[in-house]
Amino acid sequence: MQYQGNLVKMSSKLDGNNVSYTLILEENEIDMTQMLGKSLTLTYQKKINCIKCGKETKKSFGQGFCYPCFTSAPEASDCVLRPDRCKAHLGISRDMVWSEDHCLKPHIVYLAVSGGLKVGVTRLSQVPTRWIDQGADRAVRLCQVPNRHIAGVMEKFLMTQFGDKTNWKKMVTNEEFSGIDLLAEKQKAIDSLPSELQKYALKEDDKVYDFSYPVDQWPVNPTQHNLDKDAVIQGKLQGIRGQYLFFEGEKVLNVRRFSGYKIQLAVD
Repeated sequence: MQYQGNLVKMSSKLDGNNVSYTLILEENEIDMTQMLGKSLTLTYQKKINCIKCGKETKKSFGQGFCYPCFTSAPEASDCVLRPDRCKAHLGISRDMVWSEDHCLKPHIVYLAVSGGLKVGVTRLSQVPTRWIDQGADRAVRLCQVPNRHIAGVMEKFLMTQFGDKTNWKKMVTNEEFSGIDLLAEKQKAIDSLPSELQKYALKEDDKVYDFSYPVDQWPVNPTQHNLDKDAVIQGKLQGIRGQYLFFEGEKVLNVRRFSGYKIQLAVD
């Protein structure tokens, strides 16, 4: 069986604690969880289409944009990666209609265990999708704020205590971090916040979210496959976590990194 299309971020579903994944290639919705144990061949077709305008581009910018869209599309705004730089609350944006739906909405500041303990920001509507995309083992909501800018200011403040990056290698090898007490770390974080930010704390919310990913075998010493250097990755699919596909032979592919790349997927 063969599929063809441009890579986009895999969508996910949560059933209890169990995560499942779907990869969309053109009109086909492929249940990747059901592909575990099957031999796959993913071949880059040497063509990239912008995930915003669809035009062909020689190089991808910002995970899937052509250069004009990278410099003009609201989805590629500086505040996507640096929420503290968001100016939508001041009426400044590449597209205020987009910002009203993405920046001027309630946001959650959270702590997650994803290759280590980290602080992060996401829209309330993206809970728990954001945590799954990062391959989080566990997560807890720390604060709820009215817009992206305040969330970013809080995240930047907490970076002095917590990291804000996911260690991909520790995440895909399932390194054990059971000793981290998320609720205790949450209390430390709240206590450290300035008074003007403490008012947003979700002090009564003690729910810890747990996630179980579809993995038959964890890599031990993984290497990231680069489609620009080697157009083909093949082998049995051994697991999925975050946006990573685990292939036999310690090879992993970050699907989101290659957004917009046209590929052919063959299932043996």
